[in-house]
Amino acid sequence: MKAIVCTQYGPPDKLQFKEMPTPKPNDNQVLVKLHAASVNPLDWRIMRADPFFVRLFIGLLKPRLEILGSDFAGRVEEVGKNITQYRPGDEVFGAKGFSGGAFAEYVCATEEELAQKPANASFEQAAALPVAALTALQGLRDKGNIQAGQKVLIDGASGGVGTFGIQIAKSFGSEVTAVCSTKKLDTARSIGADHVIDYTQEDFTRNGLQYDLILAANAFHSVFDYRRALTPTGICVKAGGKPTFSGALQDLLLAPLLALAGRKKTCGIFAKMNHSDLVILADLLEAGKMPPVIDRSYPLNETAEALRYLEIGHARGKVVIAIEQSPNS
Repeated sequence: MKAIVCTQYGPPDKLQFKEMPTPKPNDNQVLVKLHAASVNPLDWRIMRADPFFVRLFIGLLKPRLEILGSDFAGRVEEVGKNITQYRPGDEVFGAKGFSGGAFAEYVCATEEELAQKPANASFEQAAALPVAALTALQGLRDKGNIQAGQKVLIDGASGGVGTFGIQIAKSFGSEVTAVCSTKKLDTARSIGADHVIDYTQEDFTRNGLQYDLILAANAFHSVFDYRRALTPTGICVKAGGKPTFSGALQDLLLAPLLALAGRKKTCGIFAKMNHSDLVILADLLEAGKMPPVIDRSYPLNETAEALRYLEIGHARGKVVIAIEQSPNS
């Protein structure tokens, strides 16, 4: 099979498009013939080993797993003997997380990493969901304890997590304010934002308005800034931004100490891949409550360009990979 291979840490130029052995599912896995994948900041951070400490988990000198990619969608090709939920021909989508393997023509996955693709959704739409939408769902629901009627702000509302965050927050019955750049305000409105703030013209942390819940998809502000924009019992969930040493100190030490002085909270979210939440995402997609915003699509052999584009930080919604099977697959 064809795959995108990462044998050393570095920029997208280091990636190779090459022939690799087709994986064989074990007794607890499904082999999926892929039709689409999508790229996430997780992928380029693994590619670059950024921040450096992630090497402790993915390989000190080089990546332990050569094929990158988490999000995918395709058809079941083969199932292990212990698989009960799927059979060959089923259309599925899922996420591999740090274990990778989705930038290829085939991938093996467990039942926990999969869900049935809605029949009314394309493979590209389904592949756009997992990491970003799970981050938004679990950040708002599990960390933020979102409730109907709350005032919710999505900071970084035009990216993958942000666009899903707007729609998920609306599905809970919240009043949503989206923060993004001038050229992306219309996109935020079109997917349900009640209010929009152009961050090039206004700093939401200093305009005097407060929110019950902030999902910081691009967590570029300090913990003090976010707390200023929270109601007395508000919660800020940080789901993105560039990791820095000072930011880590704020999150690990300062935020818990500040929480002791009041009821405002600041916390982080790292999505957990699980079947039950993938089913929730599939239901929202099928019902038309969460159509993915897809910026652009690249063929598998141009995955490096897709990662380069995503890394620049100007993508509107998701960037997907359309996987066409080679004749000898």
